[in-house]
Amino acid sequence: MGSSKEQRILQYVLQHAVAGDPESVLDTIDTYSSQKEWAMHVGRKKGQIVDTVVQEKRPSVLLELGAYCGYSAVRMARLLLPSARLLTIELNPDNAAIAQQVVDFAGLQDRVTVVVGASQDIIPQLKKKYDVDTLDMVFLDHWKDRYLPDTLLLESQLLGQHQMVTSGTALSPGMWPAAEGNGVAGRQRHLPGGPRFPGTRARVRPLRVYTL
Repeated sequence: MGSSKEQRILQYVLQHAVAGDPESVLDTIDTYSSQKEWAMHVGRKKGQIVDTVVQEKRPSVLLELGAYCGYSAVRMARLLLPSARLLTIELNPDNAAIAQQVVDFAGLQDRVTVVVGASQDIIPQLKKKYDVDTLDMVFLDHWKDRYLPDTLLLESQLLGQHQMVTSGTALSPGMWPAAEGNGVAGRQRHLPGGPRFPGTRARVRPLRVYTL
């Protein structure tokens, strides 16, 4: 059997990136995606927005939903303080294994924990099994139909007035208030009153949302 795209990305990283250098790992994946074959990751342009949010927020505990090949985990973890940590949940065990190898190769294994499983199963375990009391930031980069249920699940478990970041704009119309302006500040959605999600009775507590 031939290798998967994700396996080819990993091999390209191992062959061309510099071990222990997160910037080199990111550049190598970006190069592969632009020159070899498209890859489903945040990428350099949107990644710079993620960088700005992480640098502004300085989270102590960050949760990512959707690890894929580990690109965004490396991107965010490289900016975290040494005492901070990032947990990334990945449903696909093969992708999770690749993400772990990419994180290890980048030298960020002490800051990143890759968790294999469905988000709806793992989130309720975060407090007891992974010693997470609260989350300072959540990065949503998994299945779009899980955004709403996982937001509500996180709210009931770990979120108060915290911020969430999404990697795309494929959200249900009306899910978040419209953003105004350009740049990172213009991408913010403030949810002061916890608006109701379309077609449901669900509301969320005040959140600051960035849509990339």
